[in-house]
Amino acid sequence: MKQQIKTIALTGITAFIAISLIKYPDQSLEASIRGLNMWWEIVFPSLLPFFITAELLIGFGFVKFIGVLCEPIMRPLFNVPGAGSFAWAMGMASGYPTGAKITARLREQNQLTQIQAERLVSFTNASSPLFIFGAVSVGFFYDVKLGIVLAAAHYLGNALVGVCMRFYGRKEEKQTVTLAKEKQSVSIIRAFREMHRTRMNDPRPFGKIVGDAVLNSIQTLVMVGGFIILFSVFTKLLYIVGISQAVSVLFQYLLKIASIPVELALPMLSGLFEITLGTNLISQSDAANLLEKIIVVSFILGFNGLSVQAQVASIIAPSDIRFAPYFFARILHGLFAAVLTGVFYTPLYLNRTSFDFKGVPVSSGPQEETWMQFLYLFAEIGPIITFSFLFIAFLILVKRWRNS
Repeated sequence: MKQQIKTIALTGITAFIAISLIKYPDQSLEASIRGLNMWWEIVFPSLLPFFITAELLIGFGFVKFIGVLCEPIMRPLFNVPGAGSFAWAMGMASGYPTGAKITARLREQNQLTQIQAERLVSFTNASSPLFIFGAVSVGFFYDVKLGIVLAAAHYLGNALVGVCMRFYGRKEEKQTVTLAKEKQSVSIIRAFREMHRTRMNDPRPFGKIVGDAVLNSIQTLVMVGGFIILFSVFTKLLYIVGISQAVSVLFQYLLKIASIPVELALPMLSGLFEITLGTNLISQSDAANLLEKIIVVSFILGFNGLSVQAQVASIIAPSDIRFAPYFFARILHGLFAAVLTGVFYTPLYLNRTSFDFKGVPVSSGPQEETWMQFLYLFAEIGPIITFSFLFIAFLILVKRWRNS
């Protein structure tokens, strides 16, 4: 009976999308182009270098090297092996879904157990600094100082989620916990030996390792682009037919409890589907003050949005990593980030003298213009990077087809 209801629900949603696409072709095309431009100009060129680098470092055994050195940090804090530090760092540097991609690769190589991978994926998917400072703070709010508040709340909240998730699955992992305590002490020599052993156990030549890294990265990013376009269209259709307005009534009650203006309910709902769209709508609202706006934005950034969650679900689907712990962690991260934003707002934004970050611009004017010029430049060269690597992937596939 449960599976029958699931079949009816999935069929109904798909039929709704198909009928809506036929009824509203112009709006659907506009939303599709918006999602495509976002992927073509920003997402693909910004994530591709991190994906390729991560694949190469995993293939050459560098992750093993880092894992041995970071074992004393990652194990007590997050109850995951030291190799998880690589996924955590890369996830914060490049943004989602890099953490999920690396976690799935580590699980594929049996460097993580199922429970450890589920813990790791729950706190390694975060917004990139470029998105928080460039797109949200400067692009939407025109105030780069907000980036300090949002980033501090986002990354500290992410770490708190990792600490909380360390207790997940402890009953199922009693046997592996005893094995973890038998790990040897930290040693650079042992770390190098592990790295060398991992590289020697990979029979692929250097050229094939690089080719596989490029192809796997492009394949993942094409999938990410598909989800961005799909959810861009889906969110637009929900708004056109009035479903978003109806569902936002529920969020109005939740916002009332949190003493936040109910006018942010609809933008918040849009952000729960697609982060960029919702954040932009929130920044344009005149019904709330700045603190209330960024609290809601912090929750959306921590929640990741259903579009990003769908990307993560697709990446971990081939493995035995379950999606439910990740989804629970997203709600937890959103709550942590929202609360921390309220805590950090006064010391990091209003009272600038209490926190002084060297090298971080804290005034409006030329610095924001520099950020905007950088984003415009990146948007101009982004399509060139995207097209170039798609062409490289095509050449690699043609060469391998001829060899086979």
